Amino acid sequence: MHYPLSYCTNVHPCRSRKDLEKIISHEARSVQDQCGFDIGIGLWLPEVVISEVAQDETVTRSIASLLADQGLQCYSLNAFPFGDFHSERVKEKVYLPDWSDIRRLEYTRLCSEFLAGVLTGEDEGSISTLPLAYKQAVQSPEFYKRAIDQLVQLSRDLDRLRHETGKTIRLAIEPEPFCLLETTPETIHFFEMLWDAADKAGVGELVRQHIGVCYDVCHQAVEFENASEAVSELAAADIRINKVQISCAIELDKPSDEKAREALATFAEQRYLHQTFARHSDGRVISHTDLSQELALDPPSDWQQAEKWRVHFHVPVDADRLGPLGTTRPELIGALHALGQLPYEPHLEVETYTWPVLPGVRRGDVTAGMARELIATRELIVGK
Repeated sequence: MHYPLSYCTNVHPCRSRKDLEKIISHEARSVQDQCGFDIGIGLWLPEVVISEVAQDETVTRSIASLLADQGLQCYSLNAFPFGDFHSERVKEKVYLPDWSDIRRLEYTRLCSEFLAGVLTGEDEGSISTLPLAYKQAVQSPEFYKRAIDQLVQLSRDLDRLRHETGKTIRLAIEPEPFCLLETTPETIHFFEMLWDAADKAGVGELVRQHIGVCYDVCHQAVEFENASEAVSELAAADIRINKVQISCAIELDKPSDEKAREALATFAEQRYLHQTFARHSDGRVISHTDLSQELALDPPSDWQQAEKWRVHFHVPVDADRLGPLGTTRPELIGALHALGQLPYEPHLEVETYTWPVLPGVRRGDVTAGMARELIATRELIVGK
């Protein structure tokens, strides 16, 4: 791997520059020490933090020096959560502001300037972002036009940044269940709209260079998509996968199993959305916006009769099972194989942001758990 395997620091609360420095010098350094090999870190800086550090070049340089001092590399940012990702209740607020809002463009622009300042050598950078908006929210009739206009403007900004700094930064739009870009076909359809608008504006090549996809393995597994087919379809549509979120979902193998559903109910929590899907033997898929104890413990007959359930709850990627529950780790293995066939190298990032809300996890377990995930993933990629 040209780029070291990384993990996303959105697992750690970050509300100030001081928090950011602590994450780099303590949490991330601890993860690397436990791994025993060089790792990358995909930093998450909410708007309140990026506004503090990105607008002062001396602060950006000090963060770059701190990364170097700790022997860490940062070549990717997670610019999906704009606000406090560790507040008591995040849920659907994580999709605000959406891509029709100027604040989303300004936030992403600041992230790109900061990332260009901490990249080293010939490294390229990637920034993951939300899939336009939450599908359940009300969008204005002008939503797609505004979102596309802002993405085109960001491409111009990234091109200017490339000429000024020599650093290529690519945006990675991350499909997610119950969002406007949810499935691979929906994603391809949007990019066709984006390409068309960019071509008409005379910046088609520039937009194609800077805008692509973040493939979150958990998200597409929850949708019951076949990873090999999805990756092939994105490639055929000339959509670059700029970043990969290495992640696994919960799988309920036998929905009729009451004990397994009781175990699943312990994962119903109040901070994050856990979109839940069930597939029947005839291929029909039903879904619910969020896992609840009621759905797990007393599901409607249509849910009990399904072949299996999958839940958007990021669980440790080294786990094949969680007691009576399964995980989508086999889907992750298949996805890594498919992604390895690409003629370029997407940035690879383990993103189990749910460690703080996993049942039974103690505070000190997070860095050790992240290290185990990185070790297991590296074995899948490069062999034992």
